[in-house]
Amino acid sequence: MSRRVFYFCTCFAIAVLAAISNAPLNAQEAATISIITHEDQIEKQLRQGHQLEIESRWGEALSLYEEALREFPEDDTLLRRFEFSRLHYDVVRRYVDRSFLASVENMPSEKALELYGQVLLKIQSHYVEPVNWKELVERGTNNLEVALAEPAFVKRNVRHGSAVNMVRFRGELRRVVGARIVRTREDARNAVAVAADLAGRRLGIDPTPVILEYLCGATNTLDHYSTYLTPDQLGEVYAQIDGNFVGLGIELKARSGQLEIVRVITGSPAEESGIRRGDRIIAVDGQSTLDLSTDKAANMLQGAEGTSVRLVLVSPSGQTRRIEVNRRRVDVPSVDKVRIIDRRNGIAYMQLACFQKTTCRDVDAALWKLHRDGMRSLIVDLRGNPGGLLVTAVEVVDKFVSRGIIVSTRGRNIQEDFTYSAHEEGTWRVPLVVLIDEESASAAEIFAGAIRDHRRGTIIGTRSYGKGSVQGIFPLAPGTAGIRLTTAKFYSPAGHPFSRVGVEPDMKVREVSKPVDGSSGEMAGLNDAVLEAAVRNARKLAQR
Repeated sequence: MSRRVFYFCTCFAIAVLAAISNAPLNAQEAATISIITHEDQIEKQLRQGHQLEIESRWGEALSLYEEALREFPEDDTLLRRFEFSRLHYDVVRRYVDRSFLASVENMPSEKALELYGQVLLKIQSHYVEPVNWKELVERGTNNLEVALAEPAFVKRNVRHGSAVNMVRFRGELRRVVGARIVRTREDARNAVAVAADLAGRRLGIDPTPVILEYLCGATNTLDHYSTYLTPDQLGEVYAQIDGNFVGLGIELKARSGQLEIVRVITGSPAEESGIRRGDRIIAVDGQSTLDLSTDKAANMLQGAEGTSVRLVLVSPSGQTRRIEVNRRRVDVPSVDKVRIIDRRNGIAYMQLACFQKTTCRDVDAALWKLHRDGMRSLIVDLRGNPGGLLVTAVEVVDKFVSRGIIVSTRGRNIQEDFTYSAHEEGTWRVPLVVLIDEESASAAEIFAGAIRDHRRGTIIGTRSYGKGSVQGIFPLAPGTAGIRLTTAKFYSPAGHPFSRVGVEPDMKVREVSKPVDGSSGEMAGLNDAVLEAAVRNARKLAQR
């Protein structure tokens, strides 16, 4: 049975949040400060990224370049390094993905070519920009060359891989495929078939892995967010939509060759086992993570329901501990930490972690609970929210905005042009304060942008991520995989774009550290400057 297409406003790329102290400088410190130019900062980022590339730490290189591009979006060198690192990262990730390896092993070449044709048709029909078939084939050739530089691909697929053979093949591939006229989808399909045949004759590679690299080259280089989804990755996307999955209940980030835990889901096996945000995983089932790629280590954490995994963790204080965690189904709360944090003034708080199928129901339940508890103003925390379903973001905004445009989308296909508007009935009039940071992205930006443009509340924090595009999830042939394609760009009620711009807060406040639990002792010991500023603002609203 086929699944419907879901439209996402989610940041799928890797983001890094830097904690910056706001402590004032004394006169002596100020006198010794040298002026650092943008060129100096970019050069420093490039040096760091180059070292990560040399060490094949592609995920960390990708994170570094992505963060640098947020600050310097017009720098072509950073963009090229980002794209180069992403190609390598994607190859490495695919070749530790069991579902992809099964496709390589079992998919006949005819089926792979059929799949490639399906992908080209989806791009032609839905992608936000016009397509150039010749360019898509060239991107596939680039992708194959990157794969030939990755040991995981070569070890599994190349039977005649001497250095001489590799050099000769690359040159011949460029000449043969580059000389072909590619004006249609069928021309592109035929060119890829020729490339696969040549790779088989020169390097002993079966056609299917070559065709799949061309397929990934066509999708993964369209923009930062379009990508091929392996069967397992497609399943994970649907799990995100449904808000549940089988696992430990943690979110990870590659940092310094290790896996750092950046979120522990409430009620998950990880939380019950004492795992906390900031812990670093240094071993999985007896294998040091230093000896594994971060993607392979993360892949080892996955498994069937009811199985367990042994972890060695290091806390931020340096304490090492060993635990065993059972995998089970985890329900991901899209609304968390719902509470009154200042009873005297009726200040309510809720953390909106993502926009999934259950979010509207969860928000309704939270609002009525807070209303019964005496809510007079509400803080909505969107920090770290990567986005989610477009329609869900619209429905949540509609709970707080009574009339007018919520967001508009514009694509190449007229069917992607749409204006979403609010409905007065059912609107909550409670004064709002919205918290955002550098990781608040896409659907979260739709929410913050609508609240800002309608002057419905105060936005506090730092500029949001700046992802202003909509992705559609398109399943391919049953039982295979899918693709995520950018289908449109979205704009705030006032017509402001979000891409590379984000949402600017009304009050800029940088957090010294991440919030610990969203409580306020009612604020004591929280060390959360953003939330403290929000509470002060909400108190003023309560006094009006």
